[in-house]
Amino acid sequence: MFIPMLFMQFGIFRDYWGDFHENAWSVHIHYLTGTVWYIYLIIQPYFATHGQLTTHRTNGIIGMFIAGGVCLTALSMLHRDIVTTEKSLATPEQFGPFQPWFFFGVAAVEIVMMTAFGYAVIKSILHRREIENHAWWLISTVFIIMMPALGRGIQNVYVGMHRQEWPNINIMLPLYITQFLIMGMLLFGAWKYGKLKHPATLLAIGVNLFIFLLEPLGRSEDVQVFLRAMIRG
Repeated sequence: MFIPMLFMQFGIFRDYWGDFHENAWSVHIHYLTGTVWYIYLIIQPYFATHGQLTTHRTNGIIGMFIAGGVCLTALSMLHRDIVTTEKSLATPEQFGPFQPWFFFGVAAVEIVMMTAFGYAVIKSILHRREIENHAWWLISTVFIIMMPALGRGIQNVYVGMHRQEWPNINIMLPLYITQFLIMGMLLFGAWKYGKLKHPATLLAIGVNLFIFLLEPLGRSEDVQVFLRAMIRG
């Protein structure tokens, strides 16, 4: 869990801390709950395996509250993506390669990601008496929701490297690289712990494969109409 944590912090560091004072309140809450969730996934196994089950269970209850915060704050921020589509239409020269379809696509895949995250957390609760099942469902949540943080970091680096080509930059290539990195970490962990065929592994792989549809989903007029109608401020 240390490795995914470092990847996540690398990805979000510049995007979050670079304009810290300009971020909306919802962004701060989502970042904090997400970070605390990762920390819980690091410390909880220690308590469970070092004779501190009472502490583990108490923290587990608090952790479920944190998980709900991660999920609900992410969903509440989707309206920001819709607002950004309008800004990119109004000032296309400022957004360059980041056209409205990109933000529509982000909103579409994030709905699926957070739904899968919530499902995995609920499954971990249902299997709380089966230690390995319980643990792996929780671990899978990391790989289900890693893309936005890590993707932004890799995308920022890629755009910076190709700044002279602005606005003719392939903004999807770094996201595809991100997905392969995430699935590589997931499959390595699943192989190491004998969980390649576990439903949580398959769910996390499915979500990350779904993200490859970000562009066609974002360009779909039907998807755009649906998102505008559903996500209102």
